[in-house]
Amino acid sequence: MMVKNSIEIWLNFLQNVIELSLDQYFAPELIIKNNIELPIIENEDYFTKFIKTHRLKYEEIILLLCAFVPHVDISFFDRVIQKKMPSKSDFPQFGGVRGINHRGFIPTAETVVFILGGNNLSKRLVYYSLFTDSKLIKKNIVESETISYGEPFLSGKIFISPEYLELFTVGKISAPKFTSEFPAELLQTELTWNDVVLAQSTEKQIEELIVWIKHNTTILNEWKMYKRLKPGYRALFHGPPGTGKTMAATLLGKYTHKDVYRIDLSMVVSKYIGETEKNLSRLFNKAENKNWILFFDEADALFGKRTNVRDAHDKYANQEVSYLLQRIENYGGMVILASNFKNNIDDAFLRRFQSVIAFQNPSAVERIKIWEKGKPDSLNWAENLNLQDISKKYDLTGASILNVIHYCCLQALNLNTKEISVEMILGGIKKEYLKESKIFNL
Repeated sequence: MMVKNSIEIWLNFLQNVIELSLDQYFAPELIIKNNIELPIIENEDYFTKFIKTHRLKYEEIILLLCAFVPHVDISFFDRVIQKKMPSKSDFPQFGGVRGINHRGFIPTAETVVFILGGNNLSKRLVYYSLFTDSKLIKKNIVESETISYGEPFLSGKIFISPEYLELFTVGKISAPKFTSEFPAELLQTELTWNDVVLAQSTEKQIEELIVWIKHNTTILNEWKMYKRLKPGYRALFHGPPGTGKTMAATLLGKYTHKDVYRIDLSMVVSKYIGETEKNLSRLFNKAENKNWILFFDEADALFGKRTNVRDAHDKYANQEVSYLLQRIENYGGMVILASNFKNNIDDAFLRRFQSVIAFQNPSAVERIKIWEKGKPDSLNWAENLNLQDISKKYDLTGASILNVIHYCCLQALNLNTKEISVEMILGGIKKEYLKESKIFNL
């Protein structure tokens, strides 16, 4: 009940502001317009707390309310307009459009400018900057629809981001779901750094990423280095499949309390001209100001070397790379690119990476550690099984070793035994070698 009453107070406030604007428009000689005072709300809801926390200006509150209202009161704008103009079916000065599924009035930027500036041209021009300079727009809390070429700037719909709509209505922001609009998967794991075996040089470089995440805000803001440094951090993880690139990115997020999203490039890259840029724009707009770590797996598909322009396809492919480079450089969080081969990545990207980290196939000593860490406690190695010999003879990645252990677990359950035999190990290794078209020798 508390949230409902608070929202109703804000709706009444907006209604009063709109009615005063309409009265001023139709009878300017009778009414001298002054701003309606902001309501005083004792039992603060999430909406009110947001306004106070972000110190929104009067005009920003109007913008936020206009974007929010259609989601909680479908007929709000129609009621207010018809109350003041019962005989008028259309009032273009007030802006607004009708949706495809939504049958109520959807405000446009023109609606907000009219509410704030009415028919006063000088005031209206002042409020144009609201849609470029407001923190609500910059942080993608409220967005203004991209309009068709040649249409007036203010004719695009305004809408609130789904995350903040959820915050204002149910009091939380859930992790975004994997969709065509947001082709990214939240990476999570129950493992710890102790469960992962990496080369010492790789571990040291990952520690540098943790240091950046920990201290970047201090360097940029308290030390005023934002004037000289770009806001984000860009890293390249390169090495063969199965060497721990994805797991390292996942654990990096886990231990720095950052969400890590793996981008599905197959849903980002489009054969249609301009669509890849649109997909990337939606993705980065969604991630902006969230402090997410963006992980582009198998990044060669989009971050690969640019080609000489032989035809229109090459021209637009290079434009996609340039656009991506621009968005990555302007992203305030960490971006990690993963590639099987460092040489596949365009040099323009490499020059802009703060870190280029190699993930190598584990050495024989490291493979022994992976075998030991991967075995479940409920199983034992057979007495005649020599892990040192196995590790020296069979060059496997960490992922392949875990696949072999998984195979052995299934065999042990099927045979009702608590022991991993040499035959089980070799059977699993043979399967891995066949998958990679490698010659298996006993």
